[in-house]
Amino acid sequence: MSAQFIEVPVIADVIGGHLGRRDDFKGGVQSIIRLRSEFPVETLRGIEEFSHLQVTWFFNLGSPDDVALHARSPRDNPAWPATGTFVHHNHRRPARIATSFPRLLKVEGLDLHVTDLDADEGTEVIDLVAVFKEMLPRGPLTQPTWPGEMLTDYWRDASER
Repeated sequence: MSAQFIEVPVIADVIGGHLGRRDDFKGGVQSIIRLRSEFPVETLRGIEEFSHLQVTWFFNLGSPDDVALHARSPRDNPAWPATGTFVHHNHRRPARIATSFPRLLKVEGLDLHVTDLDADEGTEVIDLVAVFKEMLPRGPLTQPTWPGEMLTDYWRDASER
C-alpha cells in the first residue's frame, strides 16, 4: 500500500522565536504567528479571550530525507528504548507535522503574539485554533518514564542555556 498525499494550505508563518534546531530550552521564547494576508482580520475575532492556542505546523525547515521509518532510541540515547517512528515527536515522521500549545499574549491585526511555541522562525503554520479545555485528553495520561527523563529541560527557560 502506498502513501496517499493531500494538500493543505499554509495559513501563517512564525516570525521570531527559536533559531536552529534545539532539543531543549524551549520555554519563555516569544514569537509571532503571522496570518497570511489572504485571511481577513475577522477570522481571529474572539481569540484574544483564550489563554492558549493549538497550532499545527509543518517541519518545512527539515527535509524529506530526514524521515526515519525504523525503531530508534530517542536522541540516539541507548539508555532509552528503541521506539517506532510514530512514538517520536520530531521531524522524522512521514508527514513532518507537529502540534504545539503556546500561550497567547496578545493579538495585533493578523499577528498572534505567543510564548512557548516550540517552532523555529520561518516555520509554516497549517492550522490554529483556540484551546478548549473540554477538548483536551480525558482521563489520566500514561507513559513510560523515559519521556519525562528526556524532556526534563524541554520547557526550561531559553535564557538559561
